[in-house]
Amino acid sequence: MVYNRAEPLDRTFAALADPSRRALLARLEANDGLSVSELAKPLPMSLPAVMKHLDVLADAGLVTRRKQGRTVTCHLNAEPMREALGWLERYARFWREQLDRLATFLEEETSCPPPKAPPPTPSTPPLPSSVVSMPRPRRSSRPGPTRKN
Repeated sequence: MVYNRAEPLDRTFAALADPSRRALLARLEANDGLSVSELAKPLPMSLPAVMKHLDVLADAGLVTRRKQGRTVTCHLNAEPMREALGWLERYARFWREQLDRLATFLEEETSCPPPKAPPPTPSTPPLPSSVVSMPRPRRSSRPGPTRKN
């Protein structure tokens, strides 16, 4: 993965781009202070792969690791997401405008009376083409001569 290490916002979005890393962050949000092996248990990947994902998260500042003896525990640091949220909120007005237009459209649609049902048609006898016909009896002729091979 190539990204500019000088830009914290780039590192944050790059770290959040992967669903496995988002799953790790969600687990830490629910249970902060899990060990690396506890974090890796439910994921369908090897422990070294989880460690690489944790390296990306730590590089972005989203995860801190502490080692006590042989156990490494991970802790969530949501502060870098605050800058990402601020960046996203600058563009929220565009989404709000679209959502406001959608809400207006839906309100107009629901305020219109529903279309009237067509009046029932009087029952008429079925057309000849819609009547099921009976199959004709087969008339077969005698079998023809057979070929010799």
